Amino acid sequence: MCIFCKIVKGEIPNQTILEDENFLAFNDINPTRKIHVLIIPKEHYDSFDVIPPKIMSGMTEFIQKVASKLNVKESGYRLITNIGNDGGQEVHHLHFHLIGGEPVGRLVRDRQDM
Repeated sequence: MCIFCKIVKGEIPNQTILEDENFLAFNDINPTRKIHVLIIPKEHYDSFDVIPPKIMSGMTEFIQKVASKLNVKESGYRLITNIGNDGGQEVHHLHFHLIGGEPVGRLVRDRQDM
C-alpha cells in the first residue's frame, strides 16, 4: 500500500487543510515554500494519466476550494503534478502540489540558461 493510501486510512498522521468524501489536502512534510500542500484523491490512481475525467473535474473544484481556504487565489500559486519516472513522480498515487504564500520563482529555465 502506498504512503498516501496509508494517510487516507489514518495509518499515518497528517496536517489536514481540507477534506471531503473524495479528496484530501494536507501540508507537505518537506515544504519548499511558505505554503506547500499536497492534494490527493482518496481512491488510488497511479497518476494523472489514469484518473477518469469525471473524477478529475471534482478534484478541480476541490483544489479551487483549497486555494480559497489558503487565501492564495488573488496573490497566486503554483499547481504541479508529476507523471511517471521521467516527470519526477516519486509517489505513484496522483497528487498535486499547491505552493504559494510567497513568490515561487520561475518553473523552468530558458534554453540559454542551461
